[in-house]
Amino acid sequence: MAEQNQSYSQFRGQPRLPKFAIPKRYDLKLKPDLAACKFAGAVQISVDVVSDTKFLVLNAAELSVSSNSVTFASANKISLHRLDRNLESILTVWSPKVMLLASMDLRSDKLVLEPVRVDLFEEDEILVLEFKESLPIGVGVLSLGFEGTLNDRMKGFYRSTYEHNGEKKNMAVTQFEPADARRCFPCWDEPACKATFKITLEVPSDLLALSNMPITEEKQNGNLKTVYYQESPIMSTYLVAVVVGLFDYVEDNTPDGINVKVYCQVGKASQGKFALEVAVKTLGLYKEYFAVPYSLPKLDMIAIPDFAAGAMENYGLVTYRETALLYDEKHSAAANKQRVATVVAHELAHQWFGNLVTMEWWTHLWLNEGFATWVSYLAADSLFPEWKIWTQFLDECTEGLRLDGLAESHPIEVDINHASEIDEIFDAISYRKGASVIRMLQSYLGPGSFQVDDLTGLASYVKKYACSNAKTEDLWSALEEESGEPVNKLMNSWTKQVGYPVVSVKLKDQRLEFDQSRFLFTGSHGDGQWVVPITLCCGSYDASKSFLLQNKSETLDVKDLLSASGSSDRPWIKVNVEQTGFYRVKYDEDLSAGLRNAIERKYLSTCDRNGILDDYYSLSMSCEQSMTSLLALMSAYREEPEYIVASKVAKIVADSSPELVGDVKLFFINLFQNSAERLGWDPKPGESHLDSMLRGELLTALASFGHKATLEEANKRFRIFLEDRNSPVLHPDLRRAVYVAVMQGVNKSNRSGYDSLLKIYRETDLSQEKTRILGTCQDPEIIQEFLDFLLSSEVRSQDVVFGLSVSSESREIAWNWLKAKWDHLTKTYGAGFLITRFISAIVSPFSSYEKAAEAEEFFSSRMKPYIARTLKQSIERVHINAAWVKSIRNDKNLPHAVKELAYRKY
Repeated sequence: MAEQNQSYSQFRGQPRLPKFAIPKRYDLKLKPDLAACKFAGAVQISVDVVSDTKFLVLNAAELSVSSNSVTFASANKISLHRLDRNLESILTVWSPKVMLLASMDLRSDKLVLEPVRVDLFEEDEILVLEFKESLPIGVGVLSLGFEGTLNDRMKGFYRSTYEHNGEKKNMAVTQFEPADARRCFPCWDEPACKATFKITLEVPSDLLALSNMPITEEKQNGNLKTVYYQESPIMSTYLVAVVVGLFDYVEDNTPDGINVKVYCQVGKASQGKFALEVAVKTLGLYKEYFAVPYSLPKLDMIAIPDFAAGAMENYGLVTYRETALLYDEKHSAAANKQRVATVVAHELAHQWFGNLVTMEWWTHLWLNEGFATWVSYLAADSLFPEWKIWTQFLDECTEGLRLDGLAESHPIEVDINHASEIDEIFDAISYRKGASVIRMLQSYLGPGSFQVDDLTGLASYVKKYACSNAKTEDLWSALEEESGEPVNKLMNSWTKQVGYPVVSVKLKDQRLEFDQSRFLFTGSHGDGQWVVPITLCCGSYDASKSFLLQNKSETLDVKDLLSASGSSDRPWIKVNVEQTGFYRVKYDEDLSAGLRNAIERKYLSTCDRNGILDDYYSLSMSCEQSMTSLLALMSAYREEPEYIVASKVAKIVADSSPELVGDVKLFFINLFQNSAERLGWDPKPGESHLDSMLRGELLTALASFGHKATLEEANKRFRIFLEDRNSPVLHPDLRRAVYVAVMQGVNKSNRSGYDSLLKIYRETDLSQEKTRILGTCQDPEIIQEFLDFLLSSEVRSQDVVFGLSVSSESREIAWNWLKAKWDHLTKTYGAGFLITRFISAIVSPFSSYEKAAEAEEFFSSRMKPYIARTLKQSIERVHINAAWVKSIRNDKNLPHAVKELAYRKY
């Protein structure tokens, strides 16, 4: 036994499966029992044994595999062993031991071997099959029978619930990315192990059963039916999908004849029309961009009531949260419409980037997610140019910058040593930094290298690696070959090392001095040097220059730009034009003053104005700029204030100088008021999409800062809405703002607004409306009850995170609640990114070193690989906040500046 355990140890604790066998084809049969929440299955896997082994090692987790069902049938035994066709010769060559383990069918010339041991190691999520002798080299068929549970953790093969005619029902759904196909069937669950899939489902005859491919045949057998599907093209296991339930749908066809359907709960079909329209058009766009048509005969998109992520790009059967797929003309906000469009475009981009061309390993996840994020904006801009979507791409970039400014960040390309670590890299680095560096590269190379205008760049990459796997270097090589630019050299500094630079800029004797160092919110300057595409303009967007900053320090002669500006005053200089570069800029005092003047005079674009503010805010957080100077800069933004920055500034001032909070809020109210009054409360005929979204943001800001007139108008409209839910007084764009306003007046003795919102929550079946309500509770006297409500059966597990953003006054209550509920939460969510949201939402906002130590101590005995990175990042944020608080308290000019700004007449 000791010897056997030793031989098994070579497979345990490994990040990857051994390479001695390669799957080629899966014939998978599944029979879900929706009443008992169990499933049974059988799979036959065509396996190519490529080197000498008596083991087969594949992935399996939370499954019961019947040892008696496991066999390995080699291909034709005569050709494999080159044996004499004389039967006596064959029997002579085989050893007696092999004969005991072989079930021979001489008519079919098959050698069927049964394993001597079948061991499932749950900790490693591997199934080890040991055979008596080495397996024949070549293709054989591994057969296994298994059983499992339809879990309620939204991963693997799980159950989701819905109501039909007032009755609660179960549906069966798969979610396999990143590494959960192994929870449905034994498989080689790695992206590089691509194979074809022939799927068969046995389901209740009254239900719809969907999979990646079209149905070829259905056979009725009483209350059950067997559904057969076409064999898929080659694909990774994480893209296999099955959904069984009761659904409505809407459908259309592309000009190429691809059938596209949007499925949803019965009665909601009309809400799928917008997503359907976007999908049909987007497939055509991507065919042009990548010079390769969509590769399957159909595309299904389906809204799942219980769904952990935003959406999942399963080949030919894309699954979504309801909020990311369904759009209700009457009750969905403009922001909801934009989200549906960008998420659909993101998932369909994956049909090429991810499904057709797949990353070789999770280290290269960003190739999937960064590109899909970037391309989704490209598509949305083409479909809806009036949205000016690239002005909002800055939000993507900012999220990436905020995470990557932590010492506990990670490179875009990150080593993965255990499957449980993968979930944590589905984060702002892979998605948002990934998308941002692609946009930076596109800006540097020009659009021709990235689009199919001249059949270059991306199209070449997609064609070369179609139906295969690729690494980051493969993409850079393709782009370098087409553009003639040093793409590898430029991009390796962005994908292989953690962080990004802050570029300090000074103007001296008509020369700009540039100096780069790693930006960290801690205020220290870390190691690292980047090849930085510097763009700048001087006094006008027509007077511009660009170059690659390849050294730590460089200078640039700008005499020609300064003279070209034609101004007697020193002209403004903006570095990182349109914020296309993934770096921050720190200007000297004179350059900062010039930019503030340019902002007030509206010389700068929206992207540049917002980028300057975010850089300044981040430099204040890292204690490199004072809070006084940040507020002074913000006063220049009265025509279009930034709510997110204002909200965070108000919170940190509350922690550092509570006596100044009233005046800080008054200053922000004065900033927001002009724009809010310009837009008004009601939509205007023909107004822009951006104005529709801005109205809700401005009113939410004014309500959260306690603006009396906004609170009164919001409550008046809310009372009318309670009497008549179809009243036009509460347009969907206003609802979040109004709900925030209502909750501002809620406390233990006056809880009518809270009770009314709960009533709306319980009565609506629109997921977008439910999440709007969940994000509004702030009162410390109500928060405990509200947090407990989040964990009740009335709130779907994936929606709980929307209610975790609590007020400064409620942080301690939320922290104590998290500690008390931690065991329950880990049991409910298991490993996965949702559990990490609880830590980041509740721990990160604290601003004292004592609280950081308390969090470290609490989690020290509860550490798991899947929360380790998030916990370190959250504790680092607390340290950053604590240092910022200290810096603000030492800012002697702040009280006077706040008073002056609060009572200034605009």
